[in-house]
Amino acid sequence: MSNQSKENSYKEALKELAANCGECCGICCVALYFTKMDGFPEDKRPEKPCSNLTNDFKCKIHSDLMKHQLKGCMAYDCFGAGQKVTREIYKGLDWREHSDCAGEMFQVFLIVYQLHQMLWYLIEAHKATSKNIQNQLTLLIQENKQMTKMKPAEILGVDVEEYRQRVNSGLKEVCHSLNKGLKQDKKNFNYMGKSFKKQNLDGEDFSMALLIAADLEGCSLRKTNFLGADMRDANLNNTDLSDSLFLTQMQINTARGNSNTIIPESLIKPDTWK
Repeated sequence: MSNQSKENSYKEALKELAANCGECCGICCVALYFTKMDGFPEDKRPEKPCSNLTNDFKCKIHSDLMKHQLKGCMAYDCFGAGQKVTREIYKGLDWREHSDCAGEMFQVFLIVYQLHQMLWYLIEAHKATSKNIQNQLTLLIQENKQMTKMKPAEILGVDVEEYRQRVNSGLKEVCHSLNKGLKQDKKNFNYMGKSFKKQNLDGEDFSMALLIAADLEGCSLRKTNFLGADMRDANLNNTDLSDSLFLTQMQINTARGNSNTIIPESLIKPDTWK
């Protein structure tokens, strides 16, 4: 496969990693544990349907999530695992009509979610690094795709942690290559509430940083690394993030932006960004 064909293939893969609730049977609203303290409607144990989940797998208060300050619901993103499990792995079956496989379906979802999350980072890393490292990432991407094509029982047997270690090793190598030549003080990871307003932060490494309520309004963020950064309530108004690295939908969902905020084409701008 040529480099251009590979890039086009990865662009399509990123689209598939975008959550599509209409193609899912509400798995995340059932399979997951969540609490009111974390911005969800109730304290809920795993495998118990959320009280707001309707019979046709929709959320009856979805349009009022902001009104009820349900930030957990607003932030959550499944990296496309919901529709993958529902439509492809279980061929359109749902946990209500096929309760005999419900528990298995939820466990498969939790694994596919992790694999899709890692796939997202691998594709992002592939776009940002040299050909030498790209070859290593390509093998990990291919392996990931093969695992999510398996049958449910086979997916349950996947050694996720062993695979994660290899993915983390590849991502660390990419981050190291990106940071070469940059003058950065990585002793500081805590930028909670810090104002960077209108600063040039091109190439800055914010990986694993605390950016909670940080002010990034109007900043230049070309090739800025946001891998694993906590961006809850960060101010992204009038900011161009289109060329930033490792920025996920969940990070975007937890931050504050406006109609002038530009995000990568693979992400979706939240409805609350007016």
